[in-house]
Amino acid sequence: MIYTFMADGCEEIEALAVVDLLRRAGLETVMVSIHEKEYTTGAHDIVIRNDTMLSAIAPTADDLLFLPGGGVGTKNLKACEKLSEMLKTHAAAGGRLAAICAAPSALGVLGLLEGKRATSYPGFEDQLKGAVYCTDPVVTDGSITTSRGMGTAILLGLELVSLLKDEETAKKLGSAIMMP
Repeated sequence: MIYTFMADGCEEIEALAVVDLLRRAGLETVMVSIHEKEYTTGAHDIVIRNDTMLSAIAPTADDLLFLPGGGVGTKNLKACEKLSEMLKTHAAAGGRLAAICAAPSALGVLGLLEGKRATSYPGFEDQLKGAVYCTDPVVTDGSITTSRGMGTAILLGLELVSLLKDEETAKKLGSAIMMP
């Protein structure tokens, strides 16, 4: 199961492009409201219907927890104590995490990037506590995958498909959506 944590102010493309690719690959992906409401309003006033609420899920180590970015969205993710505890517990159990744009900073402030290669949107490097900062579009180090921003969302989605399903499925999907 893949849980995508939806926060008001998120970057819509970062959330939806990744969710779309994961679902196209046949991976069960659920959009989870951290605000416990049916709809999330993104950074550009696009309203997105959530599948479930944070209080209704209980991730296991086999699941992926994904954080879309956006400045306001990331602030909301960081302010959600229940999500922070869930991320720490998941990381301690060896569960897979992914974050894009400003959202890797939510992992960084929790100390989850310590000693790992990671990337983020420029300007958030100082919040990736203990990480080895990279400028690659997508970086996977162990069980954590990070990505730079909206323009890298498709690359992130394909990387996650490769990691969770297989490289061949990711290549076929990339070809089907006309990735160069």
